[in-house]
Amino acid sequence: MRARNLAVVLGTIHRSGPHTRAALAERTGLTKTTVSSLVSDLLEAGVVTESGTVRAGERGRPGVALSLSGHRVATLGLEINIDYLAACVVDLTRTVRLRRTRPADNRNSDPAEILRRLRDLVKETTAEAEESGLRVIGAALAVPGTVAGGVLRNAPHLGWRDVRVADLADLPVAIDNEANLAALGELWFGSRATDFLYVSGEIGVGAGLVVGGELFRGTFGLAGELGHVVVVPDGPACRCGGRGCLEVYAGQDALLGDLGSVAELAARLESGDRRALEAAERAGHALGVALTSAVQLLDPGRIVLGGVFGPLFPWLEGPVGDGLATRLRQLRGTPPPLVVSGIGADAAVLGAAGLVIQQIIAEPARVLGL
Repeated sequence: MRARNLAVVLGTIHRSGPHTRAALAERTGLTKTTVSSLVSDLLEAGVVTESGTVRAGERGRPGVALSLSGHRVATLGLEINIDYLAACVVDLTRTVRLRRTRPADNRNSDPAEILRRLRDLVKETTAEAEESGLRVIGAALAVPGTVAGGVLRNAPHLGWRDVRVADLADLPVAIDNEANLAALGELWFGSRATDFLYVSGEIGVGAGLVVGGELFRGTFGLAGELGHVVVVPDGPACRCGGRGCLEVYAGQDALLGDLGSVAELAARLESGDRRALEAAERAGHALGVALTSAVQLLDPGRIVLGGVFGPLFPWLEGPVGDGLATRLRQLRGTPPPLVVSGIGADAAVLGAAGLVIQQIIAEPARVLGL
């Protein structure tokens, strides 16, 4: 019962605080004595803070306001991408306290070696956070592949199968698909919309569907493999064994061709380079076809383009939007708004850190050992 009540009080502060103890008692239905005891534990754990006085509403007497604290407890978001490793420390107010990125070529790599480098990054980042007075109490890792039961089942571009990362560091580590966590990052740190389809453009193309502020994972947690929606039935072969998949036309490799980076492609597009414009047009057309099917099936409130699609949005918006409008006009009139991610390349690593914050809010007794 105490664990449940801690979650109720902390959740109320999180959703609608700051609140006085009297206001918390009124909102939660708990007694003032119970609330005071629980608040003392949360203050001691460093997850809430007292921040001045407000009118409590009881005969006009002022009370001390309680809000989430960003001074002592933090979480760690991690990402293994094809060409980098990333870490991000976020406090409970969802303020980013530090970011670290390490360029790397992780294609067809040795899991043990990459995880060793990631462990080093974790140690370095947590040590720096601790120097500033923060205690990192949990981490989550975004990976470009399918995840089940805490195991990375298949990440074709990394060349990994059935890799367990639970022993990554001396703190709890959750693991999830990059597109899922990027969608949650957009939910918690970006546009804050509660109904949208997030499309992550990387080497592959993934998607995360958020409905009513919750991520839809599917029966086996594998929802969102947009990159393997067929857009041209007799198109080029895809690594999945099919032909004409979206990834073949709109994945990062397809967009870049022989160019070295997305920044170089964007510069070519800015200059009006014909080959670059044709690649963007081809990718935008394919995205429009795939997203038409997604809209017809899922009816999202909006479509958010992230990952490499973010910096390329000015050149993708036209062909994607035109394709959606043309195909959906008779069915629904106006397609859902097409927007660019508000947090860019940090979406997945922020979503990973945010996932641990949500766990703290939902189960403070278990996560914090109260």
